[in-house]
Parts: sequence; C-alpha cells; structure tokens
Amino acid sequence: MATFVLVHGGGHGGWCYRKVARLLRDAGHEVFTPTLTGLAERSHLCTPETDLETHIADIVNLLRFEDLENVILVGHSYGGMVITGVADRASDRIAELVYLDAAHPRDGESLATLAPQQMEPTYAGVRVVNGVELVMWPFPGMAQFFGITDPDDAAWTESKLTPHPWKCFAQPLALLNGDAAARLKRTNINCTASLASSPDDARARQLEGNRNFEIDTGHDLMITEPEAVTGFLLQVAA
Repeated sequence: MATFVLVHGGGHGGWCYRKVARLLRDAGHEVFTPTLTGLAERSHLCTPETDLETHIADIVNLLRFEDLENVILVGHSYGGMVITGVADRASDRIAELVYLDAAHPRDGESLATLAPQQMEPTYAGVRVVNGVELVMWPFPGMAQFFGITDPDDAAWTESKLTPHPWKCFAQPLALLNGDAAARLKRTNINCTASLASSPDDARARQLEGNRNFEIDTGHDLMITEPEAVTGFLLQVAA
C-alpha cells in the first residue's frame, strides 16, 4: 500500500481529486486530498496573510499530524509551488514528488514570475474583499479555461471553484534546506498542449524527472482523464 497526498491548484479544492482518489483507494492505497487554506470549504479562513507559505504549512502539518511517511506527494498546477516547498521542509517524509501539469519553481521564484503570460491577465481581474486581493473569480464557462468540455464535469467544476488569494501567486518560494527537494525522485505528468506552448526553459523543467508521462487532454486532467492519471500514479507506486 502506498500513501498519496494530492494537492490541488489555484481556485480548486480537494474536491477536484474525487474521481482519482476513489480509484486509488479501490486499488488499496491510502489517499489524502487536503484543501488549502482560503479555498473551497476553507474559503472562510482566507485572510490578508494567506500566502504560499500558508499552503506549504498546510501540507507539512498534514504530514506531521497524520504521521505520514514515504508519501507520494502530487501537485497540480499551482500545487507544484506548494509541493516543492513541502519537499524542502519535510523531505524525510516524502518518497517521490509528482508534478501534475504543474509549476516547477526554483528558489526565489513565484508563480507570477514563472508564468507571466497567464498570471498578468489573472491579476487584471483582481477584486479586494476584506483586505484580501482575490483573483480567479468563477464565471459561467470557466471550466473551458481548464480544458473541461464534458457538460456534467463542467457544471460540477464551476459549482465548486472559488477565488484565490493573489498573494499566493506573487510570493516567491523560499527554499530553506539547500537541495533537499531536488534530491527527491520526481515524476512529471504533462498535458500535450502545455508542453507545446511552454517556452524552452519551462519545457526543460517539465521534462526534468526520473520518469515523464504525457497525456493529450485539458489542464484539469484529474477531472477529464481520471483513469489515465490513476494509471500513471499506480506506476509510480509500483
């Protein structure tokens, strides 16, 4: 039995892994799908201080208080920022990192600096609520932005998306323990369109791994292709 911790991306919550988590549990594995502070069912906890460090602490504390070891830590999209920080703080609890069409940051980089072509338009839609700069406000048809075309999946996703604190995207990642994160095994599961549209440096990072998988589907691949994603994760567990 393997232990998976599945970390979601911007505007999402642990709910987005529902199909994958069910398949992994059916295969006999232990699965955690935490929701990061300020999102989804924890959106009421959002404050002006909610940032990338908050989300790193969310997952580090999950590992600690659930006594998790030899974890396969998966991060989707913005979740790649989070799992890299977690790997820096708690490398002794992690067996392997899996980047699920995710950001691949280095020390001192933020998501805003890594992906300005996506993040600059995102910030253009900022609204301030209770002192918090929030972006990614849900709107009808937003699921298409994540590559979700099935009407039922799109309706389900749009019913659950919540705005995301901009500070999480703007805060640079601070690695405190040298190359601790870089020493861990890593797997990349990339969407074909993401690879094709990435600048050379970003594409090189997307392919820096002990194993690389590619799937031709939308960015929210855990929703659009749960069986395929689960199959890749089972290979990692094996």
